[in-house]
Amino acid sequence: MANNNNTLVVPQAKAALNQMKYEVAQELGIQLQPNGYNGNLATRDAGSIGGNITRRLVQIAEQQLQGYSR
Repeated sequence: MANNNNTLVVPQAKAALNQMKYEVAQELGIQLQPNGYNGNLATRDAGSIGGNITRRLVQIAEQQLQGYSR
């Protein structure tokens, strides 16, 4: 059985993550469909978008944690 853990901790973040997806795709020169269906997208391109989103989110988290000390 597959474990689908794609639920957002903060549901209000959905719009921001979706916007980030389109920004990253544009920066990489990958055309996403405005209707949301991207079934024709190459796996390599989808992975590039996802990887860059993850990289950005990690950078944001690192910046926020810089001032945090135990």
